[in-house]
Amino acid sequence: MMRFLPCGDDAVLVELSDLEAAVALARSLAARPVPGMVDAVPGARTVLVQLAPHADRDAVRGDLLTRTGSTHAPDDAETVEVGVVYDGEDLDEVAALTGLTPAEVVERHAAAVYEVAFTGFAPGFAYLAGLDPALHVPRLGTPRRRIPAGAVAIAGEFSGVYPRSSPGGWRLLGRTPDAMWDLDRAQPALLRPGMRVRFVPLAPDDAGGFPVRGDRVAAGDVHHNGDEAAAPTGAPGAEAPEPPRAPVVEIVSVGPHALLEDLGRPGRADLGVAPSGAMDRGALRRANGFVGNPAGAAAIETALGGLRLRARGHLTLAVAGAPVSLTIIRSDEEREAPFDVPFALSDGEELVVGAAVRGVYSYLAVRGGLEAAAVLGSASRDVLAGLGPEPLTAGAVLPIGSRIAGAVDPWAAPGDPLAASDDEVWLDVVPGPRDDWFAPAALAAFCDQDWVVTARSNRVGLRLDGAQLLERLRDGELPSEGTVGGALQVPPDGRPILFTADRPLTGGYPVVGVVTRAHLGRAAQAPPGARIRFRFV
Repeated sequence: MMRFLPCGDDAVLVELSDLEAAVALARSLAARPVPGMVDAVPGARTVLVQLAPHADRDAVRGDLLTRTGSTHAPDDAETVEVGVVYDGEDLDEVAALTGLTPAEVVERHAAAVYEVAFTGFAPGFAYLAGLDPALHVPRLGTPRRRIPAGAVAIAGEFSGVYPRSSPGGWRLLGRTPDAMWDLDRAQPALLRPGMRVRFVPLAPDDAGGFPVRGDRVAAGDVHHNGDEAAAPTGAPGAEAPEPPRAPVVEIVSVGPHALLEDLGRPGRADLGVAPSGAMDRGALRRANGFVGNPAGAAAIETALGGLRLRARGHLTLAVAGAPVSLTIIRSDEEREAPFDVPFALSDGEELVVGAAVRGVYSYLAVRGGLEAAAVLGSASRDVLAGLGPEPLTAGAVLPIGSRIAGAVDPWAAPGDPLAASDDEVWLDVVPGPRDDWFAPAALAAFCDQDWVVTARSNRVGLRLDGAQLLERLRDGELPSEGTVGGALQVPPDGRPILFTADRPLTGGYPVVGVVTRAHLGRAAQAPPGARIRFRFV
């Protein structure tokens, strides 16, 4: 039995009877994708099928209804042992919820043999089926803003290990020194669908750290967190290097936000990797179009001002997105550069990018594109997953590529006006897939009031607050399922979170609606303090 639920204007959520049916459908789609499918994200009872805009939805539904597949790991599946120090901060609360002692919780958790049912939430995060039913507990009512890397946790019918520091709502039982995700390995994810997993209790050393056991990775050698910024290749005020033969961009200083972004890495759900990419994809395409680059060439995404760079060689640039002041400095002379128009920067000249007066994110493109090491096919920085080039630092040198698609184009039509911090922003929303979790009064309140963008918003999502919070019609837990950009997930506190570029791949709170593809850029550019109004379409 299948139930097809809308999930924005370019995805469908396929609801099935149980986990086994969802795993079977996901494995079938991995072996033979439906025409027009971009990616498939399995969940506990669902498979999210992401579609290209041209996909024939009726044909997709007809194809899905015929699917069958295997539901269990083969007998010769690889078994991975994960060492755990059971000292999690939720251990006592889990014991109280289950009526067990903490020691019994640990014993039951470690006695089970788990199977990787699917991956999601973050790269390397595996949903492990096989948790003892006595340990089935709900998620936290309000998710933590930070859970440390290596945390071993449970929620509902699953256990899992957080690959890196991230937000999360699962209950913490312990911690492991084993790296769940490491790009230096041939297979970056330690746990992959179809594997079996056992948790092995470890005793902490005298300092409360991890013992070294067999060939396990010591805690100090785990590099999967990705929180540390890369060491700068230079420093402000240092003697400038000799101009290289090929033109480059030298970063003189950065503000709070300066990242390399392109159009992301779609189609990596099998690794638990979300697409990421530019917050305002239309603005990225626009900046690249001005300088004749392919639409998806890497550019600098900046916000809040403070970016200053120097040309080494003659460059052609353009800045689009949130309007900013652009000042060119040569010796003691200054002149203004145009916004939303290509312009030249001569060898030795510096460009200062100011703070946006409207919107949030601006995109600086250089003709030829900015070269950076691709991670899983993309130069985008994913701040939640810790993937891609590190945030830009003073002294960094960015080579210029040769990806030129056409002539410089100064004649593009003006972009849509963006909101200031006290403006009202209207967004179209496709209801569902879980709008039936909310009472009619809550759905009316969703559309009939202003939602203020709070200062806690970032590339993961816009956290919204309103006078009338959204009350659920249903109690209980929603099994984890795939998410899309623009999804409006509602935790139990009733304050929606509008998922943006670096969203988790899966989530466990109901999604009341999804912002349309046409309005995703407008949503991303809503600054803190802006008021959002939603309109169901």
